[in-house]
Amino acid sequence: MTESAPPTEGKTEPGDPAGAGPGRGGQGLFMGRPFGVPVYVSPSWFLVAVVVTVMFENQVLDTGVISRPGSFVVAFAYAVLLYASVFVHELSHAVTARVLGLPVRSVTLHILGGETSIEREAPTPGREFLIAFAGPLVNLVLAGLGLLAHLLLPLPGVAMLLVDALTYANLLVGAFNLLPGLPLDGGRLVRAAVWKVTGRSRNGAIFAGWVGRAVAVLTLLAGAILATRPAAGGGGGFGWLALLWSALVASFIWVGATQAIRAEKVRDRIPLLDARRLARRATLVTANVPLAEAVRRAQEDRSGALVIVDHEERPLGLVSEKAVTATPEHRRPWIEVGELSRSLDTELTLPADLTGEELIVALRRAPASEYLLVEADGRVYGVLAVADVDRAFAGI
Repeated sequence: MTESAPPTEGKTEPGDPAGAGPGRGGQGLFMGRPFGVPVYVSPSWFLVAVVVTVMFENQVLDTGVISRPGSFVVAFAYAVLLYASVFVHELSHAVTARVLGLPVRSVTLHILGGETSIEREAPTPGREFLIAFAGPLVNLVLAGLGLLAHLLLPLPGVAMLLVDALTYANLLVGAFNLLPGLPLDGGRLVRAAVWKVTGRSRNGAIFAGWVGRAVAVLTLLAGAILATRPAAGGGGGFGWLALLWSALVASFIWVGATQAIRAEKVRDRIPLLDARRLARRATLVTANVPLAEAVRRAQEDRSGALVIVDHEERPLGLVSEKAVTATPEHRRPWIEVGELSRSLDTELTLPADLTGEELIVALRRAPASEYLLVEADGRVYGVLAVADVDRAFAGI
């Protein structure tokens, strides 16, 4: 039987200025909204379904319960049931999160299992524990029910084979996810415990992240051992496929653990963010000014941005830095600066006093490359470029 890689619980990190942390979710074929949660299946799942079918078919054939081509049908049914177990695992995370008041973006099934995209972090270690434990608990319960069905129900051969396979799959998914390192559920349980003891979620995340790295190394070593281990009946061992699969899972765990550690370092810097400190001085020009003249004025003012204003200096638009850079110098005298501007939507105009988490939330509310910063009386303070905010995190 093939091993199922552990599902992952992706979350958009509040501290990610670009909003591009784990858990963007929603990529793939839309399957429906059970309990109000959008569910997607990544095209990569079909590749896994083929691999699982081919690998499991030999074991189905060896049982003597069914011959070809029926054995392929049974093996494919196992592949579907395997991901049904992963789906139930992820859905249990999503439903528990919603019950506890956390908005859920989506559930996505992909090549390494699944991902539950939760809008924000759990506010308490207790809720973090409950959300993390919900997935493995459901798998272990399903494994227990499968064992009871095997012992108590007089099932025909094919049905018994699928019940046994599904029991093993749920036991594997549940047990693997309880390994004590991020981004696995067990790592989130460790994080919640350390958070409870120390009073700081950061301590729990950093500790569980380092444990996750250790789990990744051990997973790779286990795959290497399995790849060279002789089969029980003689002949070849598990082979290169076991090593490749363990390397894939190990890399996923390592990357997830590293992202968790990095996210906490990013979060440490959020309180230091200050829109005024990051802002670029702006040169105010009317829309009919030639681009060459506008650039000359900006250089003279030693400013780093251009803002389109009316004749009463009320802001009307922001000039794209990329568009200015892309315009050859010989054409700049013949292009009006207004042609390279973007009109100012309400959400692109921000108070100059924004700092910390409030600034990050404002940037994520309306993604753009530049924002206009204004004083309380409406006067232009400057322009905030997202590239400058990203550079504030570059040292991490």
